[in-house]
Formats: sequence, C-alpha cells, structure tokens
Amino acid sequence: MIKDIKQPKFPIYIPSKSRHKSRLTAKALESMGVPYTVVIENQQYKDYASVIDKKKLLVLDKKYQDDYDTFDGLGDTKSKGPGAARNFIWDHSIAEGHDWHWTMDDNISCFYRLNRNKTNIIVCGSAIRCMEDFCLRYKNIAMAGPNYEMFVPRKTKPPPYILNTRIYSCNLIRNDVPFRWRGRYNEDTDLSLRMLKDGWCTIQFNAFLQKKAATQTIKGGNSEAFYDKEGTFPKSAMQVKMHPDVSRLTWRFGRIHHYVDYSRFKKNKLLKRTDIEIPKGVNNYGMKLVKLNKKAVV
Repeated sequence: MIKDIKQPKFPIYIPSKSRHKSRLTAKALESMGVPYTVVIENQQYKDYASVIDKKKLLVLDKKYQDDYDTFDGLGDTKSKGPGAARNFIWDHSIAEGHDWHWTMDDNISCFYRLNRNKTNIIVCGSAIRCMEDFCLRYKNIAMAGPNYEMFVPRKTKPPPYILNTRIYSCNLIRNDVPFRWRGRYNEDTDLSLRMLKDGWCTIQFNAFLQKKAATQTIKGGNSEAFYDKEGTFPKSAMQVKMHPDVSRLTWRFGRIHHYVDYSRFKKNKLLKRTDIEIPKGVNNYGMKLVKLNKKAVV
C-alpha cells in the first residue's frame, strides 16, 4: 500500500510511569511499525514486562533521580517528575553513538499529517523521519517536535512550522547542546527557553501533529503524581520563578496556567548547512493518502 517508507533515523524513548495498562504512545508507534524503548523505574519492570516485549524496556538508573535538579527545596518529599528519566535517556542515546534522540510522553494516542486543513492519521514512520531530515538541514536547531493537534484548529491557515517557541511532549533533541532537563514541573518550557536564550532555534511543526491526552485525564504519570492532588498552580508558579523575564501567571484552559512571551526570540535565525544539497521538488517520503474504514490516513 505504501512504498519507500523511511524509518526514523534516531532512537525514540518513552519515559513512562504507572501507565503499563494504557501505554498510548507505545501502541501508536507499534501501529506505525516504528521502533521504540520504554524507560521505566525498576519497581515497575514486572508490570511493563507483562505487556511489552522485554527487549523494548530500559530500567532507569536511580542515580539520575538522586542527582536531579528539581529547582525547589522539597527534595524527595514528592515525585520529581519525568526530568530525571529524560536526562538518563539523553546520556543513554549519546552512549549508543547517536547525534540526536526523541523523548515522547507516554500519553500520545496518534500522530497526524496536516494537509489542506485536514488532519490525516499517520500509519508509518516517514513523518518522524521527515521532521528529522528537516532539522538536519540547519546548523543551529537544538530541539523540535510536532504541535498539539488541539492547538491547530480547522479553517485556519497555519504555517508548516513555528520558529522559536516551546516544544512539548514529543521532543527531538540534538545531543551535543550544553543543556539537561531540570525542574520538578514544566521542564519542557524551561529547556526550550534556555536553548532560545542561548541563541539556538527550535522548530514546532504544524505539518505534523500529535494527539495527546489532556492533562488529568489518564491515570499514572504526572497526573497521578502532581495534578490530581495539587492542581496546576505549583507548576505555573515554578515557570514564572525560572523565567520571570518572559513568564507570568494567567487563567487559561479553565485553570491557573502560565503565559510565556516568545517574541524576543524572533532574532534567532535559522542557519542552513552548506555541506548538504537539498533536492528540488516535493518529497512525500513514500506517504500517500488512502482511506481505511472511512478515515483518511497517510
């Protein structure tokens, strides 16, 4: 049905906690035929091994949790969030010899290709490879990823990507940039901002989208560790504390949230590599629009 499919070039990791039953992202990648590794805590190995091939499981080194910078003084009194696992993933990918890596939240149900204001479900790995190849055209992209499907409504004309904004939940990260995850909350925004303040660029794709479960709708993960118990105020307050120059508290999405002004980073311009040649014409990476069960997919 689909020819010339390209698999992702870089490894995909899914840090996961208490979601062996739902495992949305793993199921989505399975349906696309895309390889992945789920990073878990040792005490949950048996649960995950009962539903996922053991070859796809990687146990988190607890030292990363012990050494993690939570950006507060609460220590081990509450969950430290997924940042420690993401740092472990970063170093693991380097040790495996990779220049970039993906880290995806464990509650992404599917991916879309946006074309002519329509979202079409992706059933192969070519879209992920396309995002990778785009980033490799430039010298100064530090991080990239697909936008949330809910943030790109129909009957709008979004650009194929947004330059220099936050990258959430599905992150393609360049391994040699001098950063690591930090913060008990909102570590995606913090990492994006530190990269941008250092002069790097980020790419948020609208051409490819992720369908992520809304906050506090799936058991496990941060919902169980944080938001079900304390709401989103501590998360937003930490964001303002981390970056008061561009952040403020506000009321959004029916709850206390944070607002970040990214306008100052328009000055960060993409720098195209001179050692590669970009072929002319349209490259669909083997993808074509077909109909399955009355739904369009690519």
